[in-house]
Amino acid sequence: MLRFSLLLIHCLSIVLVQSRFNSTIEYFDENLSDKNKWAILVAGSNGFYNYRHQADVCHAYHVLRSKGIKPEHIITMMYDDIAHNKMNPFRGKIFNDYSHRDWYKGVVIDYKGKKVNSETFLKVLKGDQSAGGKVLKSGKNDDVFIYFTDHGAPGLIAFPDDELYAKRFMATLKYLHRHKRYSRLVIYIEACESGSMFQGLLPSNLNIYATTAASPTESSYATFCDDPKIVACLADLYSYDWIVDSQTHQLTRRTLDQQYREVKRETNLSHVQRYGDTNMGKLHVGEFQGSRNKDSPENDEPPMKVNHT
Repeated sequence: MLRFSLLLIHCLSIVLVQSRFNSTIEYFDENLSDKNKWAILVAGSNGFYNYRHQADVCHAYHVLRSKGIKPEHIITMMYDDIAHNKMNPFRGKIFNDYSHRDWYKGVVIDYKGKKVNSETFLKVLKGDQSAGGKVLKSGKNDDVFIYFTDHGAPGLIAFPDDELYAKRFMATLKYLHRHKRYSRLVIYIEACESGSMFQGLLPSNLNIYATTAASPTESSYATFCDDPKIVACLADLYSYDWIVDSQTHQLTRRTLDQQYREVKRETNLSHVQRYGDTNMGKLHVGEFQGSRNKDSPENDEPPMKVNHT
């Protein structure tokens, strides 16, 4: 518990308390419908000061749904202590920027409270029914997208009461590959020192494409931290950038590398990294996040545009 407390202090100390906000069209496989796509969305923290992590996941959930991913193929893990928290002046709602668009409504949470831990996460990945809820049931013809947001430190990412170490995560990914639990896998991680989860560990022959919010030796940053009524940051910089990029593009015409380059450019307070099979960068984002040619969720307004300063 002492390790986890020190980890929180480390990451909280670097939260950014300020506001910000010729592509080549590659081949998109129209034969793979959205029924072949799975997504796992994880907010690994708890506590109102970590508001942004659950906000990121809620926003991402609605974007994936709007792009055609079936709800039964999206697995969410979040503590669920923000929307109805006594510190939340907008009870029952979660925002991801100053527009105060509610992203909490309609999100199906599969694992909440104490079930948000590294053991359950790994069981979900392996399809282990002892997880006690929805698990990944993908096979050799399915594409999988994993998004994780929380605190981190060199060689680990955090959950509310424990940590997931890079080597154990990598062993699980190799297990999935060995047992043909996916065709192709994309992983996005938002955390301090998140590059350390893959650097020198993720080989290029597992059909895995990963990007991280930061290098192995630097912090990642929060944003939308000056809301006059909410005493917490509303989003993470890297997370908001990729989610909005997906929200505002037709993903059958947006490659993974195009999204990576744009997010890297916009996330100017840390160095967004890329790992694994970089040849997968030619694939379209829609093959992992949904192929419906819809620019944004139902009844949505354009996302906020703010300066990166």
